[in-house]
Amino acid sequence: MHSRLRGFGELAILLHSPNNVKIFNSIGDMRTACRAARRGGKRLGFVPTMGALHAGHMSLMRAAEASCDTVAASIFVNPLQFGPKEDLAKYPRSFERDRELLEKEGVELLFAPSVEEMYPAGAVTWATVEGLSDKLDGRSRPGHFRGVTTVVAKLFHIVEPDAAFFGQKDAAQVAIIRRMVRDLNFGVEIVACPIVREADGLAMSSRNIYLDPRERKQGLVLHGALEAVKESWEAGERDVARLIAAGNAEIARERSVRLDYFEIVDADSLDRVKEAGNGALVAVAAFVGATRLIDNTVLGE
Repeated sequence: MHSRLRGFGELAILLHSPNNVKIFNSIGDMRTACRAARRGGKRLGFVPTMGALHAGHMSLMRAAEASCDTVAASIFVNPLQFGPKEDLAKYPRSFERDRELLEKEGVELLFAPSVEEMYPAGAVTWATVEGLSDKLDGRSRPGHFRGVTTVVAKLFHIVEPDAAFFGQKDAAQVAIIRRMVRDLNFGVEIVACPIVREADGLAMSSRNIYLDPRERKQGLVLHGALEAVKESWEAGERDVARLIAAGNAEIARERSVRLDYFEIVDADSLDRVKEAGNGALVAVAAFVGATRLIDNTVLGE
């Protein structure tokens, strides 16, 4: 991807589309373009991604377009958020397809840096949200959220957006980024957008491509477990242990699905709650074959 774009110089612009997205590989060029986009008080929206875009990502682009004058996006598979035994090498990469999707949505600026551009040799600085980063996915994937917050902090410094858009499917990530923004006084509004699902209820994810047809069907059990908890809650149940038991019973119907966690937590602090009140986050993660899927719902939403 990057070697092909370098032929156009550091500032790579594709001109063959009437709504062409301008692609930047260098931090300096992206920063200059974003500052120009914000001139005159114009509002800049930003959607950070790792590529392999799907309808969930497109919903974020549309949300940004609806409330901002200019939309910027990034495609960067961030090595810092992958563990040593995780899927960095095989993570799906489809830059040309992604570019076309972004152009169709009217995204104007795309940041596509190399790893070397984002992490210069000798870099030793991290952005870590203590206390939250070791909960939910952070407990299962040590160091994951430290990698997420470090790259997002860098991207926010480069792009300087007025608003950044994230998917509710990554609810723990949203809570952690909100806390980082508050604690470090970033001047950016964090907007969480609803989960986008397939027709059968499976939450859209770039990792769904790893699932074979049988696993794809098995993966529906995550949404089914959340729906079981939601139905029980709407019927009046507030006891966390009973609600979790209802979710676990659904997961157990698919014996080949290996549960990572099933928890009910406060949506902001990610602390486990004693009673499932309105606004509590029900979050699940499980392995379907070799693929780890996550999903969640907010009670009373």
